[in-house]
Amino acid sequence: MPTTPPSLTAAEVIAVRPGPPLTGTVAVDGSKNAALPLLAAAAALDLIQQAGWHVAQPVGEPTTAVIVPAESRRSLPELPTAAHIRASYYLVPALLARYGEARLPGPGGCRIGARGMDLHFKVYEAFGDRSLVDDSGYRIESGTPRTGTVSLVLPFRSRGATVVAILRAVTTGRPLRLGEPNPSPEVLCVLDALNQAGWEGRAGERLITLSPPCSASNDTEWVVPGDKVEAGTLACAVATTGGIGRIEGAQAEDMSPLVAALRRLGISVSNEANALTVNAEDGRTTGRPLRAIASLIPGGLDADFEPPLMALALGLPGTHLFADSINPGRHGNLLPQLARLGAGIEEMSPTECRLTGPQHLIGAGVEATDIRTGSALMVAGLTAQGVTTLGGLDQLRRGHADLPGKLRTLGADICEVTP
Repeated sequence: MPTTPPSLTAAEVIAVRPGPPLTGTVAVDGSKNAALPLLAAAAALDLIQQAGWHVAQPVGEPTTAVIVPAESRRSLPELPTAAHIRASYYLVPALLARYGEARLPGPGGCRIGARGMDLHFKVYEAFGDRSLVDDSGYRIESGTPRTGTVSLVLPFRSRGATVVAILRAVTTGRPLRLGEPNPSPEVLCVLDALNQAGWEGRAGERLITLSPPCSASNDTEWVVPGDKVEAGTLACAVATTGGIGRIEGAQAEDMSPLVAALRRLGISVSNEANALTVNAEDGRTTGRPLRAIASLIPGGLDADFEPPLMALALGLPGTHLFADSINPGRHGNLLPQLARLGAGIEEMSPTECRLTGPQHLIGAGVEATDIRTGSALMVAGLTAQGVTTLGGLDQLRRGHADLPGKLRTLGADICEVTP
């Protein structure tokens, strides 16, 4: 789970300079997007404690957390800090199970478009719960206990609504049939964990089913998978500089859409079971134009891969198309920051753009207005002439334990600038 290393605690900006091609081996940390539904997020551990749960960290295991319920019930906690978490809604099922209601502020996190809750409310309604929205956020109240299978079909493949439906099925002990789900790696991670706990969960492209265990399960240990987005960002960084690098820790099937995009650009990539090897020394100018379209369909390109791919494509020949209608505010963050580096990008709509490369970038002061914008700007800064200074480090730290340190391991010229 992401933690802030001591070397970055006092840094105001990160300085990035161009240098030799990146080379070497680096391992990614655990996935933030997978840890959120498993533990209601590392950033939410203090919320769990307020809710009457005990959180402990075993001696000598800084990346492990043990969470156990308290013996006595407490009053419903006030959770104002949940406003800082984009996926704070993952806390709702546990709060409903413990207190019969949940009161939370609206989702926070990256400013990349509104995180609508209407579909979540429909999920809760399917379980008999009641929803109320007011100026301070929203409240969910448990309905009269029911039995039997809950069946519903999502109008679009929302990852958040899929996880919420699974978690609410667990806290009510009811079987679930969920049509048109989001069978992303992060969702499958939750199902795998529940299977270890005795539940029977199955996932296909069109249907997820979940059945309660026949008897109480033993304690289980869940492992957060490697961060596929961090792995993809590091792969794009190696490719941008024309280097050779091995990125370990991400599962091969999670990386397949990113690998396909890199190969289309002419980048040689080997996708092994638990490692990605990028060789960009040869063939960097022989690729075809890229169409990086963020998608929720199974096997589609994760929206979080799009920003580093855009930074990479700026240095490669061809006219490349990018689209992200899932996070409608992301281009509004990313494109102006890349323009500060001299990037020429045509905005075709608020969610679509295209660029023609290769382009010559010049170092400048830029801001990490959200997690993925920050990581993409670091990739772009690796080849921009002069010095690129990146601010907004609080955003970058929310998503990565130490992305600058991993890039330094590969030979990048990156340093933290303190007051």
